[in-house]
Amino acid sequence: MAVSRALARARVHPPRVHPQRVRPRLLRASLALLAGAAVLVSGCSAGGTSSGSGPGRAKDTTTTQAAAPAAADDLQNDYLKVIKNVLPSVVQIQAGDALGSGVVYDDSGRIVTNAHVVGDEKKFKVTTAGDEGELSASLVYAYPEQDLAVIKLDKPPQGMRAAVFGDSSKVEVGHIVLAMGSPLGLSSSVTQGIVSATGRTVSEGGSGGGTGATIANMVQTSAAINPGNSGGALVNLDGQVIGIPTLAATDPELGNSAAPGIGFAIPASMVKTVADQIVKNGRVTDSGRAALGITGRTVVDARSQPAGVAVAQVKSGGAADRAGIEPGDVIVGLDGTAITSITSLSEALAADKPGDKAKVTYTRDGNRRTAEVTLGEI
Repeated sequence: MAVSRALARARVHPPRVHPQRVRPRLLRASLALLAGAAVLVSGCSAGGTSSGSGPGRAKDTTTTQAAAPAAADDLQNDYLKVIKNVLPSVVQIQAGDALGSGVVYDDSGRIVTNAHVVGDEKKFKVTTAGDEGELSASLVYAYPEQDLAVIKLDKPPQGMRAAVFGDSSKVEVGHIVLAMGSPLGLSSSVTQGIVSATGRTVSEGGSGGGTGATIANMVQTSAAINPGNSGGALVNLDGQVIGIPTLAATDPELGNSAAPGIGFAIPASMVKTVADQIVKNGRVTDSGRAALGITGRTVVDARSQPAGVAVAQVKSGGAADRAGIEPGDVIVGLDGTAITSITSLSEALAADKPGDKAKVTYTRDGNRRTAEVTLGEI
């Protein structure tokens, strides 16, 4: 069995991201444009054994394929039904020299995807499932803080159907899921796995085209998530989109090569919250994300290890300002969680909501202090 080397020449640009609670480093599942990629797989067959009568020959045998168990047959039919119903709502997006995926959000031709897929582009080329023709689209709004964006087709084709988004709160570990998108530029591809975990808080690096977003309540899946899957659909067997595949894990001990079976999707409930605001208002008006109202930077100790977040600026009238936190203070804890970097602070805040009260531990002139802060909003 041979595979064309065209894929090996794909210009994939894996992003750099910061380590987080999930130990493996994370890789944005986006892809630099792959022109004319093709996979050539040779057929594999096994030779048969002749049979007949007479000395030295085996007796004639008749073999029949065992019938598949009913449960397996039903499962396969479920797969086929889901793919038939949902895949037409998953598109490929070309943004400049990068490729990603998207999901048709409504019948007006709006498509939801990742903010890191659209990048700084305002115009896009979209290819729908089963149609190699390119459609033009324009940016409606990108929200890097949650790594989500909405684009709109200039002329939606007749019969375009929006996907159905499910309730993320009903997603359970062990649920069978299908990931649909354009991995390595191979449009309308489908992979299969299960929900491996829920409630993951994951941070994406800000370098290499990443948004730097820290995203709470992500769905972890064993379904293959590869460059180009970003912005596609993670679908349950009811044909509902339960998440938008966004990140795949890599193993830093193996040269940041892919860690198979560890991918992350933004939960559908958050996707709907953000996309509905963009559709209604043209932007996000209520993030639902807690904030201290500071600009900070990671500081290191004498061993060059991250040791806290130095406050560079304080937003006037913001949460930190009202609590008496000043520029020059170094935040080292939030509600008992050690804060060593900007990433760890973002992850700690991701679990809170605007209006929640939090205890912030910080140092000033070498003295350790604690302040109760009523959190604001990003």
